[in-house]
Amino acid sequence: MTAREALKSEAQGFPAAPGVYLFRGAGGQVLYVGKAGSLRDRVRSYFQQSGQLSPKVRALIAEAQSLEAIVTSTEHEALILEDALVKKHRPRFNARLRDDKRYPYIKITAETFPRVLIVRRVLNDGARYFGPYTSSRSMRWVLKLVHRLFPLRTCNLVLDGERPRRPCLLYHIGRCSGPCANLIDAHEYRKLVDRAALVLEGRIEEVLEKLRQDMEGAAREERFEHAARLRDHIQALERVHARQVVALPELVDLDAVGVAVNEDRGYGVVLLVRAGRVIGKEGFALLLPRGTTAQEALTEFLDLYYTRATALPQEVLLPEEVPELEGLLAYLSKKRGARVEAIVPRSSHRKALVDLAQRNAKLALMRVETEKLTTSDEEAVDELAEALELSVRPWRIEAFDISNLQGTDATGSMVVFVGGKPRADAYRRFKVHLSGKPDDYAMMGEVLRRRLSHGLAELGDPAIARGKFSDFPDLILVDGGKGQLDVALKVLEELGLGGIEAAALAKREELVYLPGRAEPVRIPKDTQALKLLQRIRDEAHRFAVEYHRKLRDKRSFASLLDGVPGIGPKRKQVLLERFGSLEGLRQASLEDLLSVPALPRSTAELLYKALHP
Repeated sequence: MTAREALKSEAQGFPAAPGVYLFRGAGGQVLYVGKAGSLRDRVRSYFQQSGQLSPKVRALIAEAQSLEAIVTSTEHEALILEDALVKKHRPRFNARLRDDKRYPYIKITAETFPRVLIVRRVLNDGARYFGPYTSSRSMRWVLKLVHRLFPLRTCNLVLDGERPRRPCLLYHIGRCSGPCANLIDAHEYRKLVDRAALVLEGRIEEVLEKLRQDMEGAAREERFEHAARLRDHIQALERVHARQVVALPELVDLDAVGVAVNEDRGYGVVLLVRAGRVIGKEGFALLLPRGTTAQEALTEFLDLYYTRATALPQEVLLPEEVPELEGLLAYLSKKRGARVEAIVPRSSHRKALVDLAQRNAKLALMRVETEKLTTSDEEAVDELAEALELSVRPWRIEAFDISNLQGTDATGSMVVFVGGKPRADAYRRFKVHLSGKPDDYAMMGEVLRRRLSHGLAELGDPAIARGKFSDFPDLILVDGGKGQLDVALKVLEELGLGGIEAAALAKREELVYLPGRAEPVRIPKDTQALKLLQRIRDEAHRFAVEYHRKLRDKRSFASLLDGVPGIGPKRKQVLLERFGSLEGLRQASLEDLLSVPALPRSTAELLYKALHP
């Protein structure tokens, strides 16, 4: 009996019940995981005449050596189990989302006073999640809009309500409602959170209606300043609403799905329509087994996307019929709390949406086919968030280093990485003003205090539209160990910025010190997270040493010229501008010195002798 005949015989004995089936290869490795409403009928379909099978299925059957079935109570359970097994085994004949660990979500925490954060994983922790987002730019834009419209806290303080704190400057400039100081109760704060959730769901019309009611109420009560603020929020949301394309005449929520395939590459697109308007688009690159048909890719993409999606529609519009869809629809209906349908549309409006999704998928596939499968800077940021167990995605990281060679000209450097890439225009240098015996801790404290105080001052001054320090970091990284970390935490607490994450990286051991942990974290070698930390640390050190060397050379330059008669402050400046450094001045010939207009011949000769004793 051939292997194919043995597999076919084994499939005959499978029950006519929902479940999951696994094809295994010669070494027992899992080649493919599938789900079925009837295991017997679904698996038997793999053993039809060869001409009726897709190239992918023919290749799978040729390589498979054994079959395994796992019975579940419902098709809904089969879908969940299939997703878990695919994630565990990553079978070669299953479609996969390219970079499937990278896609982030926006999370509203389940705290008494919730926060709105960017995270990478969906947990069963009672929080609300929105996503996944394939465009970091659009995700950050919507998060910024939410924080601008609704004064929700961004700190990670534990608010137990028993010890009111002094509110930070964010409260005084209207960026936070001050729950830490008991300036808003949980009920009123929850109203802000619920409206933020509506914006994240794309239900802007509902938010506008609530804001208009609040504005009218505030005006009746003669709270005109509050009414004006609400008016500004309404106008901002109306501009967003106006940019959303009206797709359907009725106020329906639906997704239009499109998939394109070319050999082992694919691309899936989901157009998000809420209340009849297109509010966004999500696109996912797919890695496919060779020979996968468009229908097979669509079937697997639906499972991959909707087991991750958080905002679910009433309808899912498809470009063609898909078999074995009952389990997915049961899962979506239970998750949504209302019926979800999947249809191949016939009406012109809905069909136009699917055609648009298909065109977008084809264009995106043409673009990604030329890309290399390399680890992105954004993926390194996500890896770092997971490795350090940060509460937020560290999109903006600021690293600080102190340079104090031989106890003189102490300087501090601040380098900035955004999305895993250096932002040289945001780098800053600090000349340390402390006097006396060098104290690395005190110097680090001074630099951090000055940087953060500047930022708070800029946020508090309405005359400054966008200052040098008004963008605050998601993560502060200091060079050193536990002592430097304690200094950073103390400064953050002093300034009411305890919600900003902080860590310290030791130079030699590559150990990361984190708040509340007795032992440092050692990030595994050759990971993108560690490489990102090393790049940031090395850049901060280079920047600090470069500035320190510049100050030291300038001081040496001035010190040498002090002993030359006829050279005062103005001529020192002229010489510095002309020759750049002490070394450049030493290399100058007498003719070079005589060519300086501000330098008389007698002074030039005295200087040349001083430089060449």
